[in-house]
Amino acid sequence: MTAQPSSPAVPARHGLHVITWGCQMNVYDSARMADVLRPLGYGPVERPEDADMIILNTCHIRERAAEKVFSELGRLRKIREAREIDGRSTIIAVAGCVAQAEGEVILARAPYVDLVLGPQTYHRLPEMVARAARAGGAVIDTDFPVEQKFDFLPEAAAPQTAGNLTAFLTIQEGCDKFCSFCVVPYTRGAETSRPVASVLAEARRMVASGVREITLLGQNVNAYHGDDGNGGSATLAGLAADLAAIPGLDRIRYMTSHPRDVDQSLIDAHQDNAALMPFLHLPVQSGSDKILKAMNRGHTSDEYRETVRRLREVRPDLALSSDFIVGHPGESEEDFEATMQLIRDIGFAMAYSFKYSPRPGTPAAGQPLQVAEDIKDRRLAEMQALLREQQDAFNADMVGTTQDILITGKGRKPGQLSGRSPYLQPVHFEGPETLIGSIVKVAITERLTNSLGGTLIRETAPAC
Repeated sequence: MTAQPSSPAVPARHGLHVITWGCQMNVYDSARMADVLRPLGYGPVERPEDADMIILNTCHIRERAAEKVFSELGRLRKIREAREIDGRSTIIAVAGCVAQAEGEVILARAPYVDLVLGPQTYHRLPEMVARAARAGGAVIDTDFPVEQKFDFLPEAAAPQTAGNLTAFLTIQEGCDKFCSFCVVPYTRGAETSRPVASVLAEARRMVASGVREITLLGQNVNAYHGDDGNGGSATLAGLAADLAAIPGLDRIRYMTSHPRDVDQSLIDAHQDNAALMPFLHLPVQSGSDKILKAMNRGHTSDEYRETVRRLREVRPDLALSSDFIVGHPGESEEDFEATMQLIRDIGFAMAYSFKYSPRPGTPAAGQPLQVAEDIKDRRLAEMQALLREQQDAFNADMVGTTQDILITGKGRKPGQLSGRSPYLQPVHFEGPETLIGSIVKVAITERLTNSLGGTLIRETAPAC
């Protein structure tokens, strides 16, 4: 089944304000919730004070995620009460992973919340709104429905991105890996993949709206196994090849990947598919085999090194980003040093690093040998210093090179343009505004604090 056709345009009669926390997939989900509600007459408003419906789309990855939700709900309650004085009603909905994990608790602690829905049920939002109106009480839906939610969603609206030049596209959800520290299998469910035809149809609509770069999203995106329409399953590499054949789609990225699912077809795609950018987010979490086993990662540090070696063998200019956790239960100084050595061995253009914090219901939360906070603080500071050093060195190595830059808009200074390199670095240079939307050649001349400076050396035709 494919996505439902777009409903006829309905004038916006109700204000909708969506607050999004967390990953890029939540950003995508928030946009799709707006799509689902559009036929009911809901249109976006900038301020929650002007909204007839407020959706808080939550993330459970960060520490004290639930408490942050309740703090925000307290603020939204005051907004709702102020609107009620003026005779205006407000629906408050909590969506996303915290809603999935804490559904009944949310209603117990914040009984003024009207809707609680998990990440797999937002296609049912119109029904939930109607049920809440009929019953006059809260509605909760945190099931993992048998049907694929993407089969019941309307066609996506034009992506809400700067100039519609870049967009996120979810192709896979859930995870079957059950890492000891992670809540995703419990909040997003098992691995599911969208059919190839559905992904391609949405990508074509994006490109028709002006998008030139698409980032494919999934909790474990390289485990993609969508129906290929011929009785088989497609790989991520095969899907990327189909996407690259869409005229006007120049750049393809994907995240987040798991090292266990980097197969030979994906490695080959990084050599053969020119649209795949040479920048890969490949989380490793730790460089200690003992901790990797405790994390249930399913690979060793040397297996990760070998995967990187094979990728760089076919694409020597490939740059990596990764995720790291310090202070997982049982992590010794030797384990931490093994992670630092892996970082030195691989070299990362960018990375995200965090202190371990227990997530209720995950195996690691109940493990003994929890690491003291002061030790975690020290280790994180040391790791981030090394990662920053590597990022600075990578950016410095860009000076003197020529890069293809997708111009996304005007820069901060008069006459300046801003864009992104193949490695996602912000790049600033002088040029005419008519080039916005184009991919141009830029000579990189300087490394700035968090970006690069350059000189336009060859213009291309502006995008239509």
